[in-house]
Amino acid sequence: MNTSAEITTGHPQPATAAPVTERRKGTLLIVDDEEGPRISLKMIFKDDYELFLASDGPSSIDILKNNRIDVALLDIRMAGMSGIELLERLKYVDPAIEVVMMTAFETRDTIRQALKLRACDYINKPFDLSTVRSTVSAAMQRRTLDGEIRTNAEQLKQLMTELQNQRMEEKIAHTRGEIYASIIHDINGPLTVISGFVQLMTQRLGNSTQLDSADVEFLKDRLRTITRQVTNCIEISRRYLSFIRRQACSAPKVSVNQVLVDLNHLLHVHPSRQHHQFAIQSLPEDLAVKMNGTDLIQVLLNLAVNGFQCSPEAHSVTVEASGLQDAVDLSLLEQDTNERLLNVECFENRGPMLKVSIRDTGPGIPQEVLPKVFEPYFTTKAPKQGTGLGLSIVQRLIREAKGALHVRTQLGVGTTFTVYLPATNGEMSP
Repeated sequence: MNTSAEITTGHPQPATAAPVTERRKGTLLIVDDEEGPRISLKMIFKDDYELFLASDGPSSIDILKNNRIDVALLDIRMAGMSGIELLERLKYVDPAIEVVMMTAFETRDTIRQALKLRACDYINKPFDLSTVRSTVSAAMQRRTLDGEIRTNAEQLKQLMTELQNQRMEEKIAHTRGEIYASIIHDINGPLTVISGFVQLMTQRLGNSTQLDSADVEFLKDRLRTITRQVTNCIEISRRYLSFIRRQACSAPKVSVNQVLVDLNHLLHVHPSRQHHQFAIQSLPEDLAVKMNGTDLIQVLLNLAVNGFQCSPEAHSVTVEASGLQDAVDLSLLEQDTNERLLNVECFENRGPMLKVSIRDTGPGIPQEVLPKVFEPYFTTKAPKQGTGLGLSIVQRLIREAKGALHVRTQLGVGTTFTVYLPATNGEMSP
């Protein structure tokens, strides 16, 4: 042979054959520095597989880099690069390739080394026809099965990801529905006041054709109250409409203190609060964050509810907001096994910044559980008492806002989740 590598594909199909969907032919790479064995193996397998022939290690590596090879048949003893060295190189290029070793000088150490480098089998020279055929066939089947398993695993992973995303979207939509229901509740209060005052005014006026000074003062006072309530309705409507609108180019700048007021309203009647103590500490000077308002409420709501539900025993949950003018020193936030810091890779770590800590005095999170709490569907709650998506959604929404999330916990003391979000001192949504 004048060349170091050769390709043969067996007998071609007639051009007039009916078009059918056929399985891809297996590909076999034969590497031997002696021409005689290469030609013999070529004659044996020329009708069964697409063949690649090489007389040395470097040319066979080039063949593998440019072609999908299912099985390689390697001579252990070759000039230059040995079969064992070549096996290791081929596995480095394509870990999934199946390799069968050929040897005329079998030793335990050589075979043990080949199997350690994940050769699937070996045959002795001179080989008989049935042995070499069955050995290569078994390697081909193993490669095909491994390929199908990997393909199925990838498809299953993709399906699980799609299902997870769908479940998250459903959970986000459900929580937003609850938040929007609170809009109706918030507006319903002022409307009830307005309706009651209008009825009082109607009763006071009755069929009167003249008003004395007391009637005028009564009407003025009620009208002032009605005006305030109408203004409240308008402000609530504008605020939540700004939350609902999603702007592709620039995120809305939402008032943090107003979100904390709304959060307090939501948690005041939340069933998870029960007998637990709850307090919110707002910002001394308001800030705005570039985040959809309902997303921010959902993050804080999920973390607060998580704090309530960490134990049935009475304990406290506190939400405390503060503003930071400088970047966060991340080296201080993950110092031991009781802490975790998430979303560092996409965190816009520069001031000004909002810091919100949600602290509970519950039982704390065990060290072996802490790494799992943000995994989708992971929950320590009883069946039908939680989806395991709450903290995963929190992490997702914070990541979308280019923020970071830190958790510190201690058994018997409690847990603190701290949210860091890029902020602005500029104009904010009403």
